[in-house]
Amino acid sequence: MAYCWKTDLNTSESHQEQHEHQEIHSVNQSFSPRQVHLGFDQLVDEISNKIPLYQSEVEENTVFVPRAPNWESRRHSLEETHQTSRNELTSKSSELSCHQVRKTPVIGFRHSMLPSPENTNKGSPWGNPIGRYHVADDYRLNLSASSSTSLYKINSQREAENENLNYHIGFESSISFTYPSFSTDFMPKEENKRSRNTNLMDSLMLSEGSFPPRTWESTWSENTELTGCSIQLVEVRQGSNKSLASFCEKVKIIRETYHAADINSNSGKIWSTTTAFPCQLFSNTKFNINIYIDNSTQLLHFKPYANYLVKDLIAEILHFCRDDQLFPKDHLLSVCGYEEFLQNDYALGSHKIFQKDKSVIQLNLQKNEKVPGKLSRKHEDDHSQFYLNQLLEFMHIWKVSRQCLSTVIKKYEFHLKCLLKTQQNVDNIIEEVKNVCSVLGCVETKQITDAINELNRTLRRKAENFHQNSDTSAKGLIEKVTTELSKAIYQLISIYCRSFYADFQPLNVPDDISYVNPGLHSHLSFTVYAAHNIPETWVHSYKAFSFTCCLTYAGKKLCQVRSYRNIPVKKLFFFLINWNEMINFPLEIKSLPRESMLTIRLFGISCATNNANLLAWTCLPLFPKDKSILGSMLFSMTLQNEPPIEIIAPGVCDISQPSPVTLQIDFPATEWEYMKIDSEENRSNLEEPPKECLKHIARLSQKQSPLLLSEEKRRYLWFYRFYCNNENCSLPLVLGSAPGWDERTVSEMHTILRRWKFSCPLEALGLLTSSFPDQEIRTVAVQQLDKLLNDQLLEYLPQLVQAAKFEWNLESSLVQLLLHRSLQSIQIAHRLSWLLKDAQNETYFKSWYQKLLAALQFCSGKALSDEFSKEKKLIKILGDIGEKVKSASDPHRQEVLKKEINRLEEFFQSINTCHLPLNPALCVRGIDHDACSYFTSNALPLKITFINANPMGKNISIIFKAGDDLRQDMLVLQIIQVMDNIWLQEGLDMHMIIYRCLSTGKGQGLVQMVPDAITLAKIHRHSGLIGPLKENTIKKWFSQHNHLKTDYEKALRNFFYSCAGWCVVTFILGVCDRHNDNIMLTKSGHMFHIDFGKFLGHAQTFGGIKRDRAPFIFTSEMEYFITEGGKNPQHFQDFVELCCRAYNIVRRHSRLLLNLLEMMLHAGLPELSGIQDLKYVYNNLRPQDTDLEATSHFTKKIKESLECFPVKLNNLIHTLAQMTATSPAKSASQTPSQESCVLSATRSIQRATILGFSKKTSNLYLIQVTHGNNEMSLTEKSFDQFSKLHSQLQKQFASLALPEFPHWWHLPFTNSNHKRFRDLNHYMEQILNGSYEVANSDCVLSFFLSEPAQLTTEESSLVDLGEKFPDKTPKVQLVISHEDAKLTILVKHMKNIHLPDGSAPSAHVEFYLLPYPSEVRRRKTKSVPKCTDPTYNEIVVYDEVAELQGHVLMLIVKSKTVFVGAINIQLYSVPLNEEKWYPLGNCII
Repeated sequence: MAYCWKTDLNTSESHQEQHEHQEIHSVNQSFSPRQVHLGFDQLVDEISNKIPLYQSEVEENTVFVPRAPNWESRRHSLEETHQTSRNELTSKSSELSCHQVRKTPVIGFRHSMLPSPENTNKGSPWGNPIGRYHVADDYRLNLSASSSTSLYKINSQREAENENLNYHIGFESSISFTYPSFSTDFMPKEENKRSRNTNLMDSLMLSEGSFPPRTWESTWSENTELTGCSIQLVEVRQGSNKSLASFCEKVKIIRETYHAADINSNSGKIWSTTTAFPCQLFSNTKFNINIYIDNSTQLLHFKPYANYLVKDLIAEILHFCRDDQLFPKDHLLSVCGYEEFLQNDYALGSHKIFQKDKSVIQLNLQKNEKVPGKLSRKHEDDHSQFYLNQLLEFMHIWKVSRQCLSTVIKKYEFHLKCLLKTQQNVDNIIEEVKNVCSVLGCVETKQITDAINELNRTLRRKAENFHQNSDTSAKGLIEKVTTELSKAIYQLISIYCRSFYADFQPLNVPDDISYVNPGLHSHLSFTVYAAHNIPETWVHSYKAFSFTCCLTYAGKKLCQVRSYRNIPVKKLFFFLINWNEMINFPLEIKSLPRESMLTIRLFGISCATNNANLLAWTCLPLFPKDKSILGSMLFSMTLQNEPPIEIIAPGVCDISQPSPVTLQIDFPATEWEYMKIDSEENRSNLEEPPKECLKHIARLSQKQSPLLLSEEKRRYLWFYRFYCNNENCSLPLVLGSAPGWDERTVSEMHTILRRWKFSCPLEALGLLTSSFPDQEIRTVAVQQLDKLLNDQLLEYLPQLVQAAKFEWNLESSLVQLLLHRSLQSIQIAHRLSWLLKDAQNETYFKSWYQKLLAALQFCSGKALSDEFSKEKKLIKILGDIGEKVKSASDPHRQEVLKKEINRLEEFFQSINTCHLPLNPALCVRGIDHDACSYFTSNALPLKITFINANPMGKNISIIFKAGDDLRQDMLVLQIIQVMDNIWLQEGLDMHMIIYRCLSTGKGQGLVQMVPDAITLAKIHRHSGLIGPLKENTIKKWFSQHNHLKTDYEKALRNFFYSCAGWCVVTFILGVCDRHNDNIMLTKSGHMFHIDFGKFLGHAQTFGGIKRDRAPFIFTSEMEYFITEGGKNPQHFQDFVELCCRAYNIVRRHSRLLLNLLEMMLHAGLPELSGIQDLKYVYNNLRPQDTDLEATSHFTKKIKESLECFPVKLNNLIHTLAQMTATSPAKSASQTPSQESCVLSATRSIQRATILGFSKKTSNLYLIQVTHGNNEMSLTEKSFDQFSKLHSQLQKQFASLALPEFPHWWHLPFTNSNHKRFRDLNHYMEQILNGSYEVANSDCVLSFFLSEPAQLTTEESSLVDLGEKFPDKTPKVQLVISHEDAKLTILVKHMKNIHLPDGSAPSAHVEFYLLPYPSEVRRRKTKSVPKCTDPTYNEIVVYDEVAELQGHVLMLIVKSKTVFVGAINIQLYSVPLNEEKWYPLGNCII
């Protein structure tokens, strides 16, 4: 709920105390479903009851409250020469000086209900009260004032003695200064404690209702002789901001825990990623491993078991080589072609490379040198210092500011001395003061304005009365005024250094804060003083300006206060808006959450339309470092439309430098400090809740995320919060159901947090979303994540980088965890570096991520940082090449690409080697010029082929894309990788190919190229105009490229599993824009999807019609290949079973998937931005369903996809649109490859020979084909097929001279068979040994390699994908379950059912539960048309079945009205919850 408090002010004033009416509007809004109680309803009601006028006028929502008196403020006026009049505004306020302090208007409560401004502490020798309230059971924020002395200041003075950057302002004579009031963060704990308890009793004796007076008045001692003022600027290399300096120190401490000499934490090697050993996947598996040994050409072959430890394999290798004197621990195994080493203490099967690669794996045995690798940290890194201003991009701005300020100060000093001597030329002083303000963000404080005006008045009075006053007294007045001016400049520098990052600060800061004690129940209040440096365009476009203040927490509004006092722009040194308006929130400070954020919007009243337009905004944490802000502060304002309330966090606040418009806020001198309350309640006597309650909690827990819970369900869950545990709920759900963030609720949340036992560390991911800003909650979450191994944490780095933006400060537990792990693992450091670099493109968090990246580079050491720099330079060159190729005209693009590739060659000549950003384990040393090309799609991506720096590795091809946002592709591929890991751990290998993708900047990135892959669209184009509509396209293509039986079986198996896996993942994630150019196939049978620009159901439309009509892509041509043209229909049933199994396995981890997506909600991805996107995935995962229900649901989706003709139509349209396009990739060389030459020389045919006639029929020749790798196969062709081949070659190669074909009229009347053998053999020899283009064309290769003679179903079965049924008995598969008086039957499949005439039936199943009447207990499934092996996966439910004893289930299969088969099942003897095949009686066999 948000309350809007507004005031309508009368601008007429007098010197006497006056009261102005304020209009306070309490806007009560009804709750929308998205609104959440934040725990302040009761508080506001209590406050309302204290207002006499509120109760009487609550219906009108209008309260007239007199203005609070102007406490301890003194008047001052400005010279009218610096003001600009506005004809539009004629109120008296426009006649007053901009900085004139009137009776400060108060927004909020009237004076009668606010504490009185009395009882200030007189005990402190500095006039600053020091105290703290210890009322632990009542308050979370404790009041205290900073100590007036600090060890930090003493150290600063000592350091200043050695600094050269010392400048003096004013007279050289010394003056005693009041020391600045620094935070006690740098003080020893004992001293801190003593200082804060000095006047504890005095503070406790103060009245409850004390209120802060004006705190920005100068508090310099009245007894000090003001004879001059000097400024000493000291250079602060770690930055003037205390939080920044503290962060630098924390980073240094983290780095110092990992010494360069420690070989365990600083090996400098890239270790192969591992997982927990997948026992179910590798129960009895052996690997084929080839071992190469350094300095030896010997190749060893081993076949160890998957659970074999790497160190044991090394010992066996050494024993085999008879090097028993060598120790296994002194050796490592690296992956050939990679700079990647296996981890000795892990099993082979734990390494991901063994889990995905089923071929022969090449390893290299190397000695483990004691010297760390080239990427390790060196001894020099241990002694380097972390100064943030040396690493950030805006470092040069600091340098310019410091140099300019020093120059201006010298000029000011010179003119000041001249003024004191001549008492003339005051304009020079004023000009230099203006220059000082200009360097410091064009900010002119009230004190500077007052001092300038006083100086002018003093000199004017001296000129008027020079006969009456002596020179001595006049000089004394001028000295006093100039001293005040110098002090004002001193204070401005101090405010600037406190507010922004600078590498200097004044050594002795005059204290401009007078501390007061506001009492126990004071409300949040501060003064919005002015907006400085207003752009001149605003001056002419807007006649007046106002502002609003809003308190938020976790992206939700707590309270809003609006000022209706519109103030015009005034011109002093610069344009500024001077409100000088006190803001009072109707909330007590002690009741505010520690992580509250204040957002201030600046509005301009348009001259043209008289409308209020939002011009700028800024935000800030109320309690940074757990303490309230003190004194005057400057804040950069963002010149953008609307602040992103849902992501407002300290990371949004860029305090690195002032922006064009700077806001000045004066905070009271009340320091509130957060104190943790230990109010744990004893819950041991809780009664056990009803079972129905526990069931309801379990049902609510299926929602997985608090964002998906309704308000009512949240209240229910919170009511039973102490009955929730890790077995029936998740901690994010329980804590996310809290009704608010008031102190009592937060205390209970912390109690639950301390008692909770996490079932898995990954459960804590849900506590790092933007919904949980509470620091203690986030700290506990990080403690859980710290239990993950480095390789496990590596998977979730994108989400943790996003979570870092919601941390309260840079020293948070999460930031420390990331830095610690980056020091332990080069893999983590490398990926984290690119993620942080890419995250800097986010609009609001650039500065936040810059500092994190700087800290990471410092921790990584010089060697790794240099490697990062080389990678960034490589990306920069690729970006430049891509831009030039794009800008070139189409005929000249190849020439431009060839020329620009030389820049990459020059790059490698200068740096020798470079690691690839896609994978740090890949190191490259050059470019394969001839293999580089570009693609002809809209973005014109580049294909770049690198030369592997590892001599045992192959060349590496990548795609560089510019113009596409690859962050969404990264996320989709990451989630798919998580699903694949889940399957592998469950023992299910879906044969997934998941390529790497990395966003390297705004709209650019790298994509891994999968070798030997081709798009489905290209396969369709090779099949002719209507290729997408043919059923046998895919099967034919695989036959052409897998001529051996074993290869074909392997391809079929790979396709079977990979197709099922991609069906599941694309359905869950709602991947759209699926057409045949976004689906790829490899010759080995793997299918995979590419291009994930559309997901979560955001389908593309054409003419208002969705192009993606199917749940996922599974077409009839895919089914045709799986079932081998319908010859093995049981393969389709096996496919459905595999899909449903994979789907159910993933569903058990719904919470993890939803948490990963929720953590990316604010990453700026175009199609993942709201709760509706989470709901989409939730609805597809269906975590509330049982496995049987989910199986039935996914089977329906398979059938929907299979029957969706628009998918084929979409493929056809896409193919026709691409038919006129050129080759997908244009080579940089002058000989681009042609479509007809898609097969490489390794697939060419050496010779073909007719052996004789086939034994099956005398019309077919049996031909032996010898391939390029000397393998042989057999095929059978007729004479007519030879003739058709010749005709096709004549059409395709009309310009080439083809050998003469032996037509039938060339044959003699005798011995024709022998003549045909000889002539056809001669014809084949001429074709295969003639033109390379003809011999390797599609039609020749498909003629000899398709339909091998061995692949007949009579000779062998292609592949065993499921259960074999040698008999032809009709059967039905059922799963029967009985729970809570509910009988559930899942009808899965049937086999071998026929009609009486032997044809395929359109069968459905009818159920009858006996002995109940048939009309009551009849159930029926849908029919499957014309199928002997139908798949149903439909659920039939009977309620009110208390027990199974005495019940019989009668099952009847019919095709319309024709009986097909039946069975009666005695339910008491049935194994429940198990799949079982039941024979059907009275069937046609």
